[in-house]
Amino acid sequence: MSKNATDGAQERPGRLKQIRMVAQVLRQADPKALPIVFASAIGTLVVVVLVGWLIGQLWFFIPLGLLAAVAVGMIVFGQMAQRAQYKVIAGQPGAAAAILKNMRGGWTVTEAVSGNRNLDMVHRAVGRAGVVLVSEGPSNRVGQLLGAEKKRISRAAQQVPIYDIQVGDDEGQVAVDKLQRHLMKLPRNLTKAQVSELNDRLQALPRSMQMPKGPMPKGSRMPKGPKPKMR
Repeated sequence: MSKNATDGAQERPGRLKQIRMVAQVLRQADPKALPIVFASAIGTLVVVVLVGWLIGQLWFFIPLGLLAAVAVGMIVFGQMAQRAQYKVIAGQPGAAAAILKNMRGGWTVTEAVSGNRNLDMVHRAVGRAGVVLVSEGPSNRVGQLLGAEKKRISRAAQQVPIYDIQVGDDEGQVAVDKLQRHLMKLPRNLTKAQVSELNDRLQALPRSMQMPKGPMPKGSRMPKGPKPKMR
């Protein structure tokens, strides 16, 4: 094994270390989260052992209960960690893009295909449902961005369905922690081959602007360009 590969393996934290790191973040974000995780695991163990005791097979149900308790605890831990992540990034520019990029289901995400200096932006996700445009920003500002982007890609998308979703806290918008669930409810309109072809057409389009990737601190604004010099 090469030295670089060995160093990379040593730099990556192990599974237990990752869990401890996530647990620390989770405890800071929600002090009640870890007690809920432990309570879920212990409750599962008690129920399984009780069933084994009632049917006279305690020796078999004790190890089964331990396995079930670990599984339930990890599931609840994962769900609570995801909620904490949503809570941390909620309201930050780029939060919706972070959720989109971590989605399963073969989505191709292009961040900030459109935006403005207020850091209102539109992201594009392409999948079996078709094209999904996801905006971030107040509803009274992002409507125009969505309309312009929808018009821009309509010719390349041809007859493919184009959905638009506004992420935010205004009335009619989708909260960032519900975005993934919202997208998973969309119908599957395309085959994998059609999705690949659609991606090729859309990637060939020029981007209307360049935006910083990932969530950004609250209060940030796009830097203004240099003022033209007077001759």
